[in-house]
Amino acid sequence: MPELPEVETVMRGMQIALQGHEISDVILRRPDLRWQIPADFRDSVAGQTVTGFRRRGKYILMRLSNNLSVVLHLGMSGRIVLDSPTAPALHEHVTFITADGRRCGFVDPRRFGMLDLVPTGQEEQYKFLAAMGPEPLEPAFTGSVLHAAFKGRKSPIKTALLDQKVVSGLGNIYVCEALYRTGIHPQTAAGALKLQETKRLVQAIKDVLNEAIAAGGSSLKDYVRPEGGLGYFQHAWRVYGRKGQPCPDCPGAPACAGVEQITQAGRSTFFCPSRQKMR
Repeated sequence: MPELPEVETVMRGMQIALQGHEISDVILRRPDLRWQIPADFRDSVAGQTVTGFRRRGKYILMRLSNNLSVVLHLGMSGRIVLDSPTAPALHEHVTFITADGRRCGFVDPRRFGMLDLVPTGQEEQYKFLAAMGPEPLEPAFTGSVLHAAFKGRKSPIKTALLDQKVVSGLGNIYVCEALYRTGIHPQTAAGALKLQETKRLVQAIKDVLNEAIAAGGSSLKDYVRPEGGLGYFQHAWRVYGRKGQPCPDCPGAPACAGVEQITQAGRSTFFCPSRQKMR
């Protein structure tokens, strides 16, 4: 599933291509994505000008001149294709066409993505956003905030960080990378972290996300940037997907046998047993 840096990259691509332009038509080929696209979607969007964009967690909000916002989630395999050809791409279920002929297609082979509408003034009350935690790249997300959210939690830190009610937008890749940078074992109880540790962790989260956004995200399986290029941050992964490979900051065997992989809550976790010791 695309994580925060990939969604941010997609949103920025859409913003460059669509903001300030009128959507002259919307072609709906399959309304039955993860949830049914609203029946009035085309009538509500066609004829409106795109006034702005916003990302909330892994959701993209495209704001329109009629004070409605299109809510977009890429799901597991969804992607945006800018300047899509007149003949739709395979699995291109929705196409936005601007008055000057630009085409923006939503491609989703597995159909786990979604499109919906919400009044722009009620975005924060939208059913999938209302309970969401703070944005990790905003100044309000601090070590103190995270420390308070973890108070009394016995669940592993890795699992806690994936809880969108604790912090929004984080996913498997970037949590593994942030924990590695701070030397925290992924099975450490979230509530056991000291304030200084959560401060370092928050900074690592911000650093990893900003570096990934600058690289255009991580291209893994289905993800490509809206203009068709690949993200490059997968080349900077220090532990994710590197089971058995040398840890970049370790002297090597026998001091460290390399990156290890475990399963937590059904997801693969990668860490360095030397740098990230279990308490």
